[in-house]
Amino acid sequence: MVKPVLLFGYGNLSRGDDALGPRLLEFVESRLDLDDIDILSDFQLQIEHALDLENRALVLFVDASVSCSSVFDFTELKSARDKSYSTHTLSPSAVLAVYQAVKKQMPPPCFLLSIKAQQFELGSGLSPEAEICLMLASQFAALLLDNPALGFWRQQAKSCREKNHA
Repeated sequence: MVKPVLLFGYGNLSRGDDALGPRLLEFVESRLDLDDIDILSDFQLQIEHALDLENRALVLFVDASVSCSSVFDFTELKSARDKSYSTHTLSPSAVLAVYQAVKKQMPPPCFLLSIKAQQFELGSGLSPEAEICLMLASQFAALLLDNPALGFWRQQAKSCREKNHA
């Protein structure tokens, strides 16, 4: 049975701060009630992941990012065929576009939690800065997952956007 909320963290545990997505999943698994939450982890997004969106009420993608304007960014995603659409690894927006093309319907509401990252050296652990960002992003993710309502998530995205542009 598919649970209404999908939490999808992606990144490589062996590449420093790239592990932020999967590491956030570890936090959630150890601290939250998962009755209504499916957890999925992978190294990168691929075409097949579009099918994981089926029958969801909300989807939260989590990834490391060097372009965060703050400790983390939280945005609602739109379906888009970007440059990643024809490559081996996809962006979250491209996954939504694949879903829309295959299922002939709009994808469920999807959001991206990007966590500030700095180093991606093979074989290294998280940087000290990323550890702090992970802690704060994990607390924010817990708030979202404890309140799985589209209106609440959209308000949080709006608040993050306003804070980052202030």
